[in-house]
Amino acid sequence: MSTPHLNDVEQIARFAKALGHPMRIAILEFLLKQESCFFGEIHEVLPIAKATVSQHLKELKEAGLIQGEIEPPKVRYCINKENWAIAQRLFSALFAMQSKSTGCC
Repeated sequence: MSTPHLNDVEQIARFAKALGHPMRIAILEFLLKQESCFFGEIHEVLPIAKATVSQHLKELKEAGLIQGEIEPPKVRYCINKENWAIAQRLFSALFAMQSKSTGCC
């Protein structure tokens, strides 16, 4: 059985992995600037091949940072606001931690 802290650590790792590519950051920034869900092909807006953007969207969706639905012939994507808030909370808590090191390094 997992402890709540372990679940948080696993969630941070999942989010961090999804954030581990510059183009995924660009996709998230693009989606965050939208006033509503984005209807269309992101590869038409960002300098990235269609197949590549598809892989990045898949990674972001699997991490829970975005939501997407097929709406033929295009796809609709937006930030998953609930998980985005969780990611903000978890990363803020991590970065707020202070090292207890006494100058050994």
